[in-house]
Amino acid sequence: MAEEEEESELSDKQKVEIAKWFLLNSPPGEIQYVAKDVKSILNNDDLYNEAASEAFPFYNKSHLISLQMSDRSGDVLVTSFGELEGNVFLEPRTAQVAIVDHVKQVCTEVRPATDEELPSPYIEEFRSLSKGVCSVYCISGKDVEGPGSDFELAVVISAARHSPQNFCNGSWCSIWNIEFKDDQQTVEVKGKMQVGAHYFEEGNVQLDAKHECKDATLFQAPEDCALAITSIIRHHETEYLASLEASYLNLPDSTFKDLRRKLPVTRTLFPWHNTLQFSLTRDISKELGVGK
Repeated sequence: MAEEEEESELSDKQKVEIAKWFLLNSPPGEIQYVAKDVKSILNNDDLYNEAASEAFPFYNKSHLISLQMSDRSGDVLVTSFGELEGNVFLEPRTAQVAIVDHVKQVCTEVRPATDEELPSPYIEEFRSLSKGVCSVYCISGKDVEGPGSDFELAVVISAARHSPQNFCNGSWCSIWNIEFKDDQQTVEVKGKMQVGAHYFEEGNVQLDAKHECKDATLFQAPEDCALAITSIIRHHETEYLASLEASYLNLPDSTFKDLRRKLPVTRTLFPWHNTLQFSLTRDISKELGVGK
């Protein structure tokens, strides 16, 4: 009789990596629920804290989560574009700096931003024309004092709707890199959009859609640039959303139908109970002498 192989115990490092995988792959707005289960399964606070301390910061920044600032003066987007340190993020709309607790996903402290942390007045004219759950960061050339130099902004848009009591959560994240080229008098716009959704009532259906696009406009005055860039972003996001809606409206008639077994050309099921009605079957039967 063959000897049974004993299952080897996972090392602490393997357990941490597995825990991180589950945390990082949590659907939008559900990482806290996943973390609770992961902590219970690990049954080891040290291993859980190690996994959480590595997974939560990456998850928060990749999902562009929005946290209410501790003084209730607004929201701060957790994004690498505004990251000053590991848990310190610039909030350019209010010229403040927020200190966040990544694991608890809360803002714990707020302070005014210093001059070194903010862009120059010239850049600020282009950067400050944003509203809504959107932040604009200067990622290149923030010390440019006037015309004659190139610089780059990043527009970060984040929206989420979490309704776990109704078994559904969703988020929209988009990042627009806007490169101002003074010598060519052009503005190049490159966008990345990501839509995530999770529906889990009596099932488990997830959506993870990504889309990239690019466009361009003329380098103009700050107000005119803002209008042109806003129009470009609105056009591409509206177009992408419409394409998503159209594709999922056609799911029953296209994708789902393709998953099912197709009927023959005759559009009728094959009569396995009476195959003799087909001439090929009769011919073979005669040749083999079947049925005599």
